[in-house]
Amino acid sequence: MPPPSPSPSGRLQWADVPPPLRARLETTLGAPVTEAVTPSGGFGHQLAAALRLAGGRRVFVKAAPDDEPLTAANLHEAAALDALPPYAPAPDLLGVHRTAGWTAVVIAHLDGPDPDLSPASGDVEQTWALLDSLTAAPAPASYVAAVSAAPSAAGLLHGWKELRDDPPDDLAPAARSHLPRLAELEAAWPALATGDRVVHGDLRADNMVRDHDRGVTFVDWAHATTGPACVDAASLAPQLVLTGHAPADVARLLLDHPATAGSPDTTTAFLAALTGHWHRNARRPAPPGAPGLRDYQHRAAAAGLALLNHRLS
Repeated sequence: MPPPSPSPSGRLQWADVPPPLRARLETTLGAPVTEAVTPSGGFGHQLAAALRLAGGRRVFVKAAPDDEPLTAANLHEAAALDALPPYAPAPDLLGVHRTAGWTAVVIAHLDGPDPDLSPASGDVEQTWALLDSLTAAPAPASYVAAVSAAPSAAGLLHGWKELRDDPPDDLAPAARSHLPRLAELEAAWPALATGDRVVHGDLRADNMVRDHDRGVTFVDWAHATTGPACVDAASLAPQLVLTGHAPADVARLLLDHPATAGSPDTTTAFLAALTGHWHRNARRPAPPGAPGLRDYQHRAAAAGLALLNHRLS
């Protein structure tokens, strides 16, 4: 049987899941699935859907064929969710099921929209407070063991050296003028990338939910790892610029936030490596099943560069 094809949205659908796995999930969950809703956002092409069961209960399920790289990412997320400390703003893992050459990860459903990260929203303050509490103490040993099986991708972020060696014609003047310094910062990042704090690794608004009961909660822990406390705060900073915050205001937040204030050099090096990654990848052909990814990377690259201009001036 040929592999299932993603829908126009880029995601596999509930109907693409093999019947034996669908049946197993319904048996385990105790009721048939009456509705499957794929949320907007995200760039993966596996099934990622909120399932409504007869009786009204909802769960969130990620599923893909076992030979898909995303299955390994889903299993990594499951291991991280199962080992996160209780104070982490994350949903509960409900189970992992393997049948018919597919693997499904079942996660507690969160009820609410993405948080509003615009300047007038209180969600921003709550998110920064969550990052403070998440990184205030070293990660527990159980979490470190759970995420250590997969190497962290954060330390491999790069792009400025390639752009410095062969600058594209459309490279922004602000980037072109700082290319040697940006490549130098990026080269310093791998030596600074180790740390003992919980790192989500892909913090954006569409990887959060403002749950009606729990408030802002971080979802999609597929890149969970350990590292310096600054990583998630520095990842969030360009997202705030994209939602309308002035780069100068966000740059001041990074200077003052507990997760970043104590490690300015590490924060700048990581932000440089992340922004270089965006600048480099945004110029590559779009990968299958990930509509919108390159456009997002172009916008994120510009936001990251705006913050770096403040940190380097």
